[in-house]
Amino acid sequence: MAKHPHDDLMTTLQGNAGFSLQTVDSARTRMDYTDWLEFVDITSYDYPYITPLLLETYEEWSKELPLLPGIDEVVWFIADYSGQLLLHQEMEEGNRVARDCVNRSAAVSSLSEGSHYLAVPLLSRHTKELFAVLGCRVSGLQPDTAPLALSWVELAGRYFLSCFYKFFKALFVSDVLSLQHKSSQEEHRRNILFQVVQKLHDQIDVDAVLTEVFERISGMYPGVEVELLMSQDYLSRDPRVKSLQLQGEDDHMCVRAFMQGKMLRHECLNEMRQPCLEVAVPLTGKQGVYGVFHLVIPRDDIEEADLRLIEMLADTAGSAFENAKLYEQSNLLVSEFRLINELTKRLNGSLRLKEVFKFATEELLSIFHAEYCCICQIDRDGEYFEVMACNIPELSKEHFPKDYGFSGVVYSTREPMILSDYKADNKMQSKLMEDTGSRSLIVTPLIVRGEVIGTIMLAHRKEHFFSYDNYRLLQVLSSHIALSIANASLHAEVQRMANQDMLTELYARRYLDDRVSQMLRLHEKGCLIIVDIDSFKQINDTFGHQVGDRILKQVCAIIKSTVRKSDISARWGGEELAIYLPEADVHIGQQIAEKIRLRVASETDPQVTVSCGISGWTLESEKVSVESLFYLADMALYKAKKSGRNQSCVG
Repeated sequence: MAKHPHDDLMTTLQGNAGFSLQTVDSARTRMDYTDWLEFVDITSYDYPYITPLLLETYEEWSKELPLLPGIDEVVWFIADYSGQLLLHQEMEEGNRVARDCVNRSAAVSSLSEGSHYLAVPLLSRHTKELFAVLGCRVSGLQPDTAPLALSWVELAGRYFLSCFYKFFKALFVSDVLSLQHKSSQEEHRRNILFQVVQKLHDQIDVDAVLTEVFERISGMYPGVEVELLMSQDYLSRDPRVKSLQLQGEDDHMCVRAFMQGKMLRHECLNEMRQPCLEVAVPLTGKQGVYGVFHLVIPRDDIEEADLRLIEMLADTAGSAFENAKLYEQSNLLVSEFRLINELTKRLNGSLRLKEVFKFATEELLSIFHAEYCCICQIDRDGEYFEVMACNIPELSKEHFPKDYGFSGVVYSTREPMILSDYKADNKMQSKLMEDTGSRSLIVTPLIVRGEVIGTIMLAHRKEHFFSYDNYRLLQVLSSHIALSIANASLHAEVQRMANQDMLTELYARRYLDDRVSQMLRLHEKGCLIIVDIDSFKQINDTFGHQVGDRILKQVCAIIKSTVRKSDISARWGGEELAIYLPEADVHIGQQIAEKIRLRVASETDPQVTVSCGISGWTLESEKVSVESLFYLADMALYKAKKSGRNQSCVG
C-alpha cells in the first residue's frame, strides 16, 4: 500500500501533540470534497468579497489547530493575494515573507531575530491561482526542526483551505439559494403582473379596474395603507378614492408625483413609530395623468423589485382606467346622440311655441334630474327677459331686465356658466335661486344665427349637484332647443302675418270666420258687431286714398283700444270692420258699439262717423252659424245706414 508523503509527520503530530490521525484524514477528505466545485472557482468572486470569508475561516480554524511540540510561541497571520497582511499587520517581517510567498507561489521560511517566519500559498483548486497566504511567526524553533515545522504549516494550510472551502461552499450555496429565491420572487411578480394585466384589460368598468388594483396591492402587502387621489371630476363609492387637491399643495409628494409623472418615495414612520416607506405612483395613461396612488408600506415588507412591480401595476392600471373611461365616454356619446336625435325629433314634431317650451322643460328636468327649470326669451324689442316656461308657477310670465341676474350675465357674455354653491358665492341676485333655496345652477344661452334669443336655467337645492358632463350636454341640447324655439316662433309669426291685415293690423276675415266657428261650438252665447265708415268713398275722392288709409287706421286703433283682450277684431272687407265678443250678449255689444261710434266721431282727423250693425246668439237660437250671424249683423248695418248713418242697430 502506498505511503502518504506526510504519514511520518502525521505520526509525529499524533504522538507528540495529540493531533489525531482522524482529524488529519478528515481534513484531507474535506479538501477532496470540493471536487463538486469543479467549474466554480474562488477567483470568480471579488477579492474584497473573499477577505471577510478568510477572516471567518481563521476564527474556526484557529480553535482546532494544536501547537507543535518544541515551540514556545506561534503567531499566525493571513495575507491577501498581493501579500498585504489581513491579520497582525504590525509584523514587518511577516509582510515581507508573505510577499515572498506570493512571488514564489510556494512555501517559504525565514529567520529573523530568533524567530522563524513560515508561509504557504493558498491556491484555488481549478485554476491553481494564488488568492491568499497563510503564515506564522514561530519562537523557540530549533534550526534542525525548521523543515518539519514548514511541513506542519503546509499541512495546517491544507486544513485551513479545507475549512475555507467549507465556508466558501456555504457562501456559494447561500448565493445560489438567494438567486433561486430572487428568481422565484421575480417569477411570482411576473405571474402577478400577467394576471393583473389580463384581468384589468378585460374590465370595461372604471370602478372594477380600481377595485382590482386595490385588492392586488392589499393582497401582496397586507400591512399597506393605500388610497387613490384622483385629479378629475370622478365620483366613486370606494372610500379609498379621494380628490387630489392641487391648489396650495405644491410641496406635497403626491402633487409632485402628479406634476412630474413619475414615482416618488421617502422614508417615514407610521402611527406606531415603525419605519415605513411612503410611495406616490402616478396613474398614467396615454392621454395624461389621472391621479396618484398613495401607499404607506412597512419597511420590512418592501424591496426594490416590489417598487418596480408597483410602478408597473400603476402603469397597467392607468392604461386600463383610460380604456374603461374611453369606453364609458363612447357609450355616453352614443346615449347623448340618441338623446339629441330623439329630442330633436320631438321638438321639431310641433310648431306650437307653447308645446315646444312645455316639452323642453319636461325633458330637461328628466335628463339632468334637476328640481327646477326656467326658460326665458328676449322680447321682440330686446328690452327684457320673459319667462316662457317654468315649473314654478310664481315665475311664469315674469319679466326681468335683460341685464338682471345670471341670465343677464350669460346674455352679455354669450357663454354658459355653472355654479356649484350659490350660498357660498351669492354675489349676484337671482329670484329663481332665492325663491327655491337652490344652491347648484347651470345657465346656458339660446343662440340662433349668432344672436342670443333667451336662456335656460337648471337649478337644484343640493350643492355641487351638476357635473361638467351635465354642463357640456346642456350646451349641446340648448342649440337644438334654440333652433326649435326659433322655428316655432317663425311659424307663429308667419301664421300671425297670414291671419293679419297688413294695413290695419287687425285679423283677416278668414281668421275671424274660423275663430267664430270654434266659439259657436264651445260657448253658450256671443255677439258680433260690424262697423262701417260712413261715406268712405267720398273721403277717398276728396282727400285721396292715403288720407283714407290713415282714417281707416285711426278707426282700427280706436276699436283695438275699446274692446277686451279676449275679443277678436278683424277687417271684414274694404272699410267694413268686424268685432266678435265671446260670451257677450247684444246689450253688451250695443254698449261697445256706441263707445266706438262716439270715439270715432270725436277722435278722427279729418272727422268721420261710423255705423254699426249688431247681432247675437244664445243656446236658444235656432240654426246658428257664422253665415247667419254675419247676415243678421249686416242687415242691422244696412238698417243703420238707411236710417241716416252714425248710429247702431241690433239685428
